[in-house]
Amino acid sequence: MKSTDTKVGIASIAIAISFFASAATAKDITLGIVAANMQYPFNAAAVKGFQEEAKTLGAKTVVLDGKGSVEKQGNAIDDLISQKVDGIGSILLDSVVAKTWVDRAAEANIPFVSVGVQVGDPDKVPLKQVYPKLTALVTRDDVESGELAGEMAAKLLPKDRTAKIGIVEGTAGVAAVKQRTQGFKQGLAKMGAKYEIVAAQPTDWTAEKGEAVCQNILTAHPDIDLFFGQYDDLGLGCSRAVRAVGSHAKIVTADGGSRLGIAAIKTGDMAGAVCSEPETIGRLSAKALYTAATNKDTPKAQLITYKQVVVTKDNLSQCKPQF
Repeated sequence: MKSTDTKVGIASIAIAISFFASAATAKDITLGIVAANMQYPFNAAAVKGFQEEAKTLGAKTVVLDGKGSVEKQGNAIDDLISQKVDGIGSILLDSVVAKTWVDRAAEANIPFVSVGVQVGDPDKVPLKQVYPKLTALVTRDDVESGELAGEMAAKLLPKDRTAKIGIVEGTAGVAAVKQRTQGFKQGLAKMGAKYEIVAAQPTDWTAEKGEAVCQNILTAHPDIDLFFGQYDDLGLGCSRAVRAVGSHAKIVTADGGSRLGIAAIKTGDMAGAVCSEPETIGRLSAKALYTAATNKDTPKAQLITYKQVVVTKDNLSQCKPQF
């Protein structure tokens, strides 16, 4: 009996040690996230989701802001590497330059998740390919997002002539810009639309720049039929330009479904959007990083996405705004 009691006691102590070790490991995990610019609602929502999921998992977070500067974002990532955090996530500003950041993190054995942005030259990297040294690319499918917007747009175009379309693009150098435009064209073709893209101009992701771009396009093409905004804020800015000149141009957006965007669809200022879930992307990113930080056998180059839906005035309840 004495021998048995001793074994039970040792087993109990072992279990207790294992439990406390696991708890300590969870508390000791620190995940960093570097935003592109916290002034962008998408970034703020993604970071919020990241922090909430990390807290649920028992991990600490460090949040840094690139403030729209590639140099500042690179410095922030270098800071996290030097701090030896357990994982880094980032909403990247430049898909090409980002390769060097991911490489440095890999050399330091720190898992890296790209939040919403493909890594690599958009003109050379195959669509949906994940950079091998990434733990994961967590994003919406940007080609699909554009394609859904294109299918929606096709239903709004005149059927008796070739329609005129303008594209308000995001920042040049971001892989999603090329992917959303490609998907948009695929969606139009799938629906058999007759159209001509009379203008396609890159800008930053703000409503103010979206308004300015659409003003320029409307001046050159006052009879334009439809604008495709690659982000909700671009569409919202464009709607102001359309109203100002009394144009009847329709507006659809990818990466949409913000609170202001849903309100604009409700009032008829925008025709529809592909619902984006930045908080979901943030949560999935934190979960992927935590898994990699606590399990060194976690596979690399994962592509993690979620199901997208198109929203118009008829089904607004299907998109719950996250930004």
